[in-house]
Amino acid sequence: MTVSICMIALNEGAVLNGLFRDISNQDYPHNQIEVVLVDSFSKDNTLEMMNDFKNSDYGFMDVKIVQNNRGNQASSWNEALKVATGDIIIRVDAHASIPRNFITKNVMHLEEGENVTGGGRPNIVLGESPWKQTLLAAEESLFGSSIASYRRRPVQKEYVDSMFHAAYKREVFAKVGGFNEDLGRTEDNEMHYRIRKAGYKLCCCPDIISYQMTRNTLPNMIKQKYGNGYWIGLTLGVCKECLSYFHFVPFVFVMALLGSIIFSCFGIHIFLILLGIAYGMFDLVNTVSCCIVRKFYPQFVLLPLIFPLLHITYGIGTVVGLIKLPFWKKSLNDSSKKQIEEVKEKIISNTKR
Repeated sequence: MTVSICMIALNEGAVLNGLFRDISNQDYPHNQIEVVLVDSFSKDNTLEMMNDFKNSDYGFMDVKIVQNNRGNQASSWNEALKVATGDIIIRVDAHASIPRNFITKNVMHLEEGENVTGGGRPNIVLGESPWKQTLLAAEESLFGSSIASYRRRPVQKEYVDSMFHAAYKREVFAKVGGFNEDLGRTEDNEMHYRIRKAGYKLCCCPDIISYQMTRNTLPNMIKQKYGNGYWIGLTLGVCKECLSYFHFVPFVFVMALLGSIIFSCFGIHIFLILLGIAYGMFDLVNTVSCCIVRKFYPQFVLLPLIFPLLHITYGIGTVVGLIKLPFWKKSLNDSSKKQIEEVKEKIISNTKR
């Protein structure tokens, strides 16, 4: 089976060498691998690095470079899908690392009858400084980030709602089309909802693993959490079915905190006290857990401050998204639906007979 491994990038020159090395080291026959790279008009050396990779002789079936000027991730993924010709299409983020057998393992499970495959996607950090390890501890903690099953390696094959770095049989996109370009951070949630609705299952396999690089600075992590929360708020008005209750936990926390503060201003302090005690217990327990299960660094003492900062930032993002939702929906048109159908048509027309 031929494989199209697709990656999109915007100003990712600092991390691309690692991923390019991983792709070139894949043990799947290179003459059956097509590499599709999409540059969103980066202002650093991303495009130059893509061209250098294309001009290197790794024996791939083809290396295609596409430039996309429509901005968001969904549109870049759609551009990749439009030119991908493989029997299997794999999505890999620029901030990712994949082992040598990543493609081989996915192909094996797809040949066994699955339609969408992937595996655990734990976080890693670029560099070994104590501060970066502290941010990694916050990101990997269930309390600090998410309970999503794809973040951790499963012990047995299981079917999930969403996955990162997944491999799809071509027929999946021929059936459901492309990504919704109205969405900024939740395009994969919405896509996977449509895939499940079409009758396909997303199989998370214990022998498949990939890695995602954690943001290296606290400001970048805060910006990421705010953006995630913001798009959760907006997505509620487009496809609430693709979201879970857990996506709104930070929003509920922020609203509870705001309400408790308001009551406290009128002399009713009990709600703020109870919220502080409950949250403080979770905060302390998860900080101690990080110190026990991971290599300890003195900077871990800052985790009780980092956790609420991430939660509040995410929750505020959701609040802002919900406030903007009515105005944002009015600005939408049918262009995203047209792009979804255009990708479907391209996938079908590019299918090798």
